[in-house]
Amino acid sequence: MQRIQSVLASFPEIEEVILYGAKGNYKNSSDIDLTLKGKQLTLFILGKVDEQLDDLLLPYTFDLSIYHQINSPELLHHMNRVGKLFFSKKI
Repeated sequence: MQRIQSVLASFPEIEEVILYGAKGNYKNSSDIDLTLKGKQLTLFILGKVDEQLDDLLLPYTFDLSIYHQINSPELLHHMNRVGKLFFSKKI
């Protein structure tokens, strides 16, 4: 977890990261669902974050999104209801 948070901390554009389960049922093959918050986040930065997380060679994959670019009210509601603060520049 510390290695993941170190990657996130290396991007000044990331203000917070929320961990959520897209379906709510964990399996060993499940990916890690993270939505990133920050006014300056772009798809380019999201790609760079994904590359650096992949370089950690962890035994799972990441499903990343930018919170303010999500258009699904249902998904936003789900994230707000079950999501947990995973990373914050304020902490």
